[in-house]
This record gives sequence, C-alpha cells and structure tokens, in this order.
Amino acid sequence: MREKEKVMMTIAIFAVLIGMIMLGLPIAVSMGLTSVIFFIILGEIDTLTMIPARMYSSTTGFPLLAIPFFILVGVLMNTGGMTQRIFRLAQCLVGHIKGGLGHVNVVNSMIFAGMSGAAVADAAGIGMVELEAMTKAGFPRRFSAAVTAASSTIGPIIPPSIPFVIFGSLTGTSVGRLFLGGFIPGLIMGIAMMITVYIISSRRGYPREKRATFRELIESALQAWSALITPVIIIGGILLGIFTPTEASVVAAIYALILTIGVYKELSFGDLPRLFWETLQHSVRVLFIISAAGIFGWLLIHQKVPEMVIKNLLALSHNPWVILAILNIILLILGCFMEGISIMLLTIPIFMPLINKLGIDPVHFGVMMTLNLMVGLLTPPVGMVLYAVASVGNVPIGELAAELKWYIVALIISLALITFIPGLVTFIPNLVMGPAK
Repeated sequence: MREKEKVMMTIAIFAVLIGMIMLGLPIAVSMGLTSVIFFIILGEIDTLTMIPARMYSSTTGFPLLAIPFFILVGVLMNTGGMTQRIFRLAQCLVGHIKGGLGHVNVVNSMIFAGMSGAAVADAAGIGMVELEAMTKAGFPRRFSAAVTAASSTIGPIIPPSIPFVIFGSLTGTSVGRLFLGGFIPGLIMGIAMMITVYIISSRRGYPREKRATFRELIESALQAWSALITPVIIIGGILLGIFTPTEASVVAAIYALILTIGVYKELSFGDLPRLFWETLQHSVRVLFIISAAGIFGWLLIHQKVPEMVIKNLLALSHNPWVILAILNIILLILGCFMEGISIMLLTIPIFMPLINKLGIDPVHFGVMMTLNLMVGLLTPPVGMVLYAVASVGNVPIGELAAELKWYIVALIISLALITFIPGLVTFIPNLVMGPAK
C-alpha cells in the first residue's frame, strides 16, 4: 500500500471511530467494531479469528491483576469508616486557612490518593462527604463541587495508581518507579489547588474553620493512623522487595478488609457480596476497554500508524521539548472527547516508539501523560469526574464547568512544570531505586 493510501486509510479509521463515539456507542465497542470493519476491508479475514485471543491476551498481563484489588481498596475506604477519619485529620491540619473546608477537601484527597488509584471513585465516594460538609458550612454548592472534582484528580498521581499500572503493563516500564515518580507531581497539584482555593476564598469572603488545638490534632491523628499507614504498606513493601506492585494491591485489599470489618467495625461480612459486586462492575468496565484497545492497537500497528506519526512529528522538530509540548496539546484535545484510560490505550502504541527514539525517560512521560489525562476528566463534553460530581452534588454541568476553569489552569501549570522539569518526576525514583538502565 502506497504512502498516500496509508494516510487516507488511517484518516478513515479514526473518522469511523470518532463517528461511532459521537453516535453514543461505548468507547470499547467503538474501538472493537472499527477494528473488525477495517480488517474486513483490508482483506484480513483470517485475522478475525485471532481477535478473541488478542482481546484475552490484552487483559492477562500480571500487572493488570492489580486493578480489581486497588478498586476494592477504594470501595472499602469509601464505605468502611476510613473516609470520615481522614477528613477529620485534614480538618485539624488546614481547616483554619482562609477557605477552610476547601483546603480540607484538597488535603483529604491527597491523603486518600495514597489508598485508591481512581479519580472517579474518589469523586463519587469521599467527594460526597467533602461536598456535604462544605455545603453545611455555608459554602456555595458549585464552589464545593468544583473543589471536590478538581482535588479528586490527584488520586491517580499519588500512588497507588490504576493508570500507572496500565501504562507500566503496556510499555514494560517499572510500576514501582512510576509510583515513586508520582509523589512530587501530586504534591505540586495539591499546592496549586490550595493556592487557587485561597485566592478565590479571599476574593469571595468564604469562611475558615476554628484552629484545632494540639490535643484535637493528636486525637484525630490517632483515629486515622491505621488508615494512614496503607500507603506505607504499599510503597514500603515494594521498595523493600517484599512484594511486587501487583501483590501490593492484594496486601492493601486484605489490610483494608481487616481494618473496616475487624477494627472499625463499620462493615460486616454480610456487606462483602455487595462490595465485591461493585468492584467487579468497575473492574470489568476497565478491562473490557483494555481488551478492545488491544485489537485497535493491533490494527494501528498493522497500518504502521506509529511510524507515520514519528515521521511527521520529527519533520516538525527533533527537539524533545517541542515534541512533548505537541503531545501534551494532542492529549489535552483528546481529553475533551474521550475517557482517560481509553486515550492512554489508544495513543501509547503510537507515542511510545517516538518517546523511545528521542530518549525521553518513560517514567517521566508516563506521569506527564497521566496528569494530562486528569485535566480531561474535568473538561466537557466527556469529563467523567465533571459528570460524576455534578450528579452526586446536584449541580448543573454548565455551572460546574464554569467554576472549574481556574482549577484547570492550576492543573495545566502543574503539567507544564513536570513536562519541562523532568527531575520533578525522576528525582525520587532515581534516588530510591537508582538511575534507570
């Protein structure tokens, strides 16, 4: 097939995919159907018999086993009493700053991020507690919802992180290094959001909480300490070589079960079937998307799309910083129309050969890409966190999107910092695990 014909075929592939998405078909179904249609058009009938095996193999990587267990940890945290304890500690730590519970909301999400790896789960779970507390304290509903939505995007950056597990599985990048690489960017995101909350609260005259006494601070820390050591168990076990990131997810789930049933007694064994079913539903959605993306990626490789992208981007510039800026713009645009994990699965087979060719650290790119996709969770028309918070908070989508604009600016500034200062991502992994080979 000639170069011009390949370009036209590639355009046709993405046109059909986008058309199906716009018609309302789920992203996984759209990717799967597009792949089948074009394999038939290309005369690759025999290839169709390999599709079930390809879909199956896409979801059987060992690192992907971590996904259902990290989802289970998040479900248990949201329903088993940990949320309220962490919220109380955050309230004692930062509630006295101008904007009060807005800062509590951000810090709460930063702490909770060390236990759950999914932004939507954080927004719909712990976010509900935060939103109701802020509303009762006199904050406008849309401001409360905006802070809740924005702060939930920290979840997949501070480890553990489901997107990091997926990125590591697809690219062969160390999940442990990705986890460590997310600490500083997550902290930067939190600080940027707290600055935004402070500025908005100062201009609008929002209230602050009474400063907690030293005794109240200690009491809240003692109540929350058992939940707070979850990230220590996960990261510490990985770094000490006791278990892999996948095994760490199992350990974290077992610890959360012991804590919520045996210690806090907020849950009983009778609640487990319901929680396991909720975990199964979330896991199946994610893994189905991964399986469909597996055959779509296979189609793109068959059409040599990655090679064409590399050739055209390098024709624009050989400067890694210019290429990273272009990739960020592409991802930000895609984030307005597609769900984050779908974008990751769609673009990794295209972008990674270019990243490797330019000598960019895959850990740096993986964290940068994940943070970029978090912005997409807040932007219409397909921002999943935007819709989740608007739904649970009973706030019109338009009002919430307008209120979120300054938090999106804060996130884009954070994205620019970690894009052009790679050390913010690579410093801790290189310090703890040594330079990447």
